[in-house]
Amino acid sequence: MRFEMEKPQPRQREFMTAKNRFIAYGGARGGGKSWAVRKKAVLLALNYSGITILILRRTFPELRSNHINPMLGELGEVVSYKELDKTIYFPNSSRIIFGYCDCDGDLRRYQGNEYDVIFLDEATHYPYEWFVALTACLRGANSFPKRFYLTCNPGGVGHEWVKRLFVDRNYKPSENPDDYLFIPARVYDNKALMDKDPEYVNMLKNLPDGLREAWLDGSWDVFAGQFFPEFDRDVHTLEAFEIPKHWRRYFVMDYGLDMLAGYWIAVDTYGRAYVYREIYEPNLVISEAAKRIKSLTGEEIHAWYAPPDLWNRRQETGRSVAEIFAQHGIPLVKASNNRVQGWLDVKEWLKPFKDEWGKPCAHLRIFKNCKNLIRCMPLLQFDEKNPNDAAANPHEITHAPDAIRYFAAGRPIPADMPHIYDEEEPREYEEQVNGFLSFGV
Repeated sequence: MRFEMEKPQPRQREFMTAKNRFIAYGGARGGGKSWAVRKKAVLLALNYSGITILILRRTFPELRSNHINPMLGELGEVVSYKELDKTIYFPNSSRIIFGYCDCDGDLRRYQGNEYDVIFLDEATHYPYEWFVALTACLRGANSFPKRFYLTCNPGGVGHEWVKRLFVDRNYKPSENPDDYLFIPARVYDNKALMDKDPEYVNMLKNLPDGLREAWLDGSWDVFAGQFFPEFDRDVHTLEAFEIPKHWRRYFVMDYGLDMLAGYWIAVDTYGRAYVYREIYEPNLVISEAAKRIKSLTGEEIHAWYAPPDLWNRRQETGRSVAEIFAQHGIPLVKASNNRVQGWLDVKEWLKPFKDEWGKPCAHLRIFKNCKNLIRCMPLLQFDEKNPNDAAANPHEITHAPDAIRYFAAGRPIPADMPHIYDEEEPREYEEQVNGFLSFGV
């Protein structure tokens, strides 16, 4: 069978010729992703007789308009399509199966099946657990290539895991970095679209903040639905420096067996807070968590903030987390768990302003060594049912922001100004030296 197609754009060619196991193509809108998916699927079906290919989207109407109808129009009567099983059959026994997956029940239809190649269209619409379940279907006792293709735009429930794997390239020990490839796509890369519809770019430029950066520029740090659009790495993060001794220190945490997210925060005399140390560790029982925090703390802590649920008594021991922490020398202070008010407080801390030298600043800034907090803050999304609250899922990214919410709810107070002695005030030489040293002069 002879198949003719238009010449792909450079980024589309990269996507179609890549040999990695997991290949993600996306970023901005208008990058020609759907076209690349259709052409690559057909080429694979023609080149490998008997191959089984799955193309997934959230809903069937999206599948029909974006893939099935265009593909049937291009292939004509050479192939056959069966509506009942939503499959295109090729004369060489290859087949392209079209599937939709909008809930856990839909996902179960694919578990246990074998596919040689899977295309997950608009991957950021899927939670990470669904992606993992689908990767288990990528198998077969044959010589066909086993590849998983993804297309994606910033935003959505899957934003965090797509960004981690393909943009940040932050891998777990079980993940091989060589398996993953990200091909960024912007509307400017799609010359065919630019020639046919030049006004499309102007439409993207006129989008509101968040959508514009995501859909036009392909930014993975700013996207629609972002709970903290004010978060700016250039403003809210900075290199570590030595904290003056007279600044007031706080510790705040969100604790569960799945994750301990704890932060040491210093507040200066102007009321500005600096998150300077982080602990972000899973699978620590209560006593282990307390010992771990204590081992990392060498300075005096003014208050140890924690959520109210840590005062609940546990059925297995009859003691609360707060009691066990107190036994290890950490007297926890109960912070308010009013979510809406807490998030409003955090937004006030993040609100940018100009400092004394006219440079962008904020009342809450984060040392760059606190990598998980910096990663999670911009990923937090709005709750779909309550626009004043943040989403509780994906749960992995909520621990660090929740800890900062408890800090804001704790109403930390600024440090006292160090006492500066008048030159004429009498005191012993030894007192002068010790005083200067204690204030870091």
